[in-house]
Amino acid sequence: MKKDVRILLVGEPRVGKTSLIMSLVSEEFPEEVPPRAEEITIPADVTPERVPTHIVDYSEAEQTDEQLYHEISQANVICIVYAVNNKNSIEKVTSRWIPLINERTDKDSRLPLILVGNKSDLVEYSSMETILPIMNQYTEIETCVECSAKNLKNISELFYYAQKAVLHPTGPLYCPEEKEMKPACIKALTRIFRISDQDNDGTLNDAELNFFQRICFNTPLAPQALEDVKNVVRKNLSDGVADNGLTLKGFLFLHTLFIQRGRHETTWTVLRRFGYDDDLELTPEYLFPPLKIPPDCTTELNHHAYLFLQSIFDKHDLDRDCALSPEELKDLFKVFPYMPWGPDVNNTVCTNERGWITYQGFLSQWTLTTYLDVQRCLEYLGYLGYSILTEQESQASALTVTRDKKIDLQKKQTQRNVFRCNVVGMKGCGKNGVLQALLGRNLMRQRQIRAEHKSYYAINTVYVYGQEKYLLLHDVSDSEFLCDDETICDVVCLVYDVNNPKSFEYCARIFKQHFMDSRTPCLVVAAKSDLHEVKQEYSISPADFCKKHKMPPPQAFTCNTVEAPSKDIFVKLTTMAMYPHARLRCMCACNRCTFCICQNFLNSDLLQSVKNKLFTAVLNRLRPHVDELGAMLLADEESSIIHQVHAVSFVEDSIFMESSLDPHLFEDRHMTQADLKSSSFWLRASFGATVFAVLGFAMYKALLKQR
Repeated sequence: MKKDVRILLVGEPRVGKTSLIMSLVSEEFPEEVPPRAEEITIPADVTPERVPTHIVDYSEAEQTDEQLYHEISQANVICIVYAVNNKNSIEKVTSRWIPLINERTDKDSRLPLILVGNKSDLVEYSSMETILPIMNQYTEIETCVECSAKNLKNISELFYYAQKAVLHPTGPLYCPEEKEMKPACIKALTRIFRISDQDNDGTLNDAELNFFQRICFNTPLAPQALEDVKNVVRKNLSDGVADNGLTLKGFLFLHTLFIQRGRHETTWTVLRRFGYDDDLELTPEYLFPPLKIPPDCTTELNHHAYLFLQSIFDKHDLDRDCALSPEELKDLFKVFPYMPWGPDVNNTVCTNERGWITYQGFLSQWTLTTYLDVQRCLEYLGYLGYSILTEQESQASALTVTRDKKIDLQKKQTQRNVFRCNVVGMKGCGKNGVLQALLGRNLMRQRQIRAEHKSYYAINTVYVYGQEKYLLLHDVSDSEFLCDDETICDVVCLVYDVNNPKSFEYCARIFKQHFMDSRTPCLVVAAKSDLHEVKQEYSISPADFCKKHKMPPPQAFTCNTVEAPSKDIFVKLTTMAMYPHARLRCMCACNRCTFCICQNFLNSDLLQSVKNKLFTAVLNRLRPHVDELGAMLLADEESSIIHQVHAVSFVEDSIFMESSLDPHLFEDRHMTQADLKSSSFWLRASFGATVFAVLGFAMYKALLKQR
């Protein structure tokens, strides 16, 4: 809505322009009328539309033509005043004033005009018969008002209509010649109907109509009022109501009726509530609300946004197969001015066997858009009506701006849910296979992808320690040097082809140039591991290179499988992105390094058997020495011993967790055989001593209390 309204009064001399202004201000007819009234500003709080209004007078005797032209260019609406008892002033409306105004305004944005017949107190007849043909000839004329400055007839109404012509113009909505709404208005109201039809059944039921009424006019409709509205539609339109709900045709008919009866403000209130401007375009303020994103921060959808997107998916998944067919997807995007997703999206997210985007893929694509282009995400949510349906101030409330990555590194924990992995490797090394494997597609399914529909992104959920996270893979260029944007990520996947002897050299060079001195963790992936492995033409082997630079060993990977490819490397990549401070050196199952020995020992059947036997022996030793009173004490002591054994289990779990997070435990992954035996011996000895110390202390307390 406009911030203010500027009304200009023009007309022949002595028709009463100045008298009209002074009568409005003083609420009485002035005895002495000056040649021209000074510009008057009416505050917003005393106008019906709550908008400041400026009223400007024109005097041919005191102003030049240049000043008149300037005032016309500044005006929002022009009132052409004529005297009802003066036929010459009426003829000048068409012979002078309307042509002069049209010459000074753009044809595509004509100023609204109000015809004002003053001095109606001097005649007993109406000038409307003469004026109606003029109104039919010039569509820019909004209305005609007959008034009298002397007896204050229709003075307030005159300026109200002038203000209304600016704030609620008829031109963009309705075509008087054809007596129907314009295509742009129909398009806007159709989008509003689709957004309001929350169950997507093609009608607005009572609940949806009440919600629509409340969000647009801040008050619900009474049950009888709802029935009255539907009865009006039924009476005039056979298919305006179906299943006791208002159809799209009925919805459009109601607004046509509002406009024809002069209630433009009703339709404009609805249009502006849904984000439209005077040209029936969605405003930038609606589509792109302000959102501050500091450096080194990312954007993610919050819980409320995912719930909203889930409701949108359910609304359009008519066959309930947890996937959107091309027709269902097209129906979903009918509220958009264009189709936002191309065929590459189907190769970016998960799809079903028929190539339709699944529920998980739908959320993943929105997550990707939010991460890569937050402004586009805000725009898309605006088209879907997020702020309206969720009753939020704007769609910015659907987003979370994560904290600076440096803070995550300092605190050694992150609150983010989306992690970006740049996949680096020379052309043909299998990067695209890695991306598609994240989506569960083997080599056979990948070969069905058309070259023009190839995507350089892939995103899917990955579970790390029971937490669902999004891993975003980006296939960066295979040029000699990476640009700055291609080095900004949470983890790097260096891919080389085991069957190509020149493949690893590219990965090594990129690592040394961009990532060797950075804090970004890297993982080397040996792609196409189902093929014959050849010696890489590099100074050292990939395994030795990883050892030298304290990286995990190369991870064998292939997508040439019968079922979906393994997701082990994606779990490892996500784990490294979540815990870059830990610098995990062992992410394998070699059964030789310290990590594997600790894990296997703590989970071994031998340890569990020893623990159970010790617990049974303690209970059997204490049972013969209790009497009736001792039995009560023993019950307490059994509980105490159980707690002690649980404490042992907690110690075991602590050792395991520390071994999985302490970066120093993985520094010497490739130990000599002697060091390995020594560390294993002291680990077993220290753990055994702890177990026996705890059990011995528990037995001592139990025996002491019995005595």
